[in-house]
Amino acid sequence: MNRRGSSSLTSKLEDEISLMQRHVNMLKSIMENQPIGIIRLSELLNYPQHKVRYSLRILEQEGLIEPSPDGAVTTEKLGSFVGHLKKVLDSTTRTVKELRASL
Repeated sequence: MNRRGSSSLTSKLEDEISLMQRHVNMLKSIMENQPIGIIRLSELLNYPQHKVRYSLRILEQEGLIEPSPDGAVTTEKLGSFVGHLKKVLDSTTRTVKELRASL
């Protein structure tokens, strides 16, 4: 069992969901407050600055945000990504429900 009391079988899933949640929270805050910098995002979301930097780097690599002189701003790719993410989450939700029902 790991630090959260779960097995290694489930800990990777929990970690990935937590990371996705942070990235989505950050993306939503950027959408609502753009342009926005690292310090303000850290204060707004109560994440340490190193975690904010990491998420910003991932979001930028995906082409969802870009830096500006005043902070991060969203790109035109955001709309199609949100639609795709919703489909992936719907599919994942169905799979999780099926797994749960099989137990």
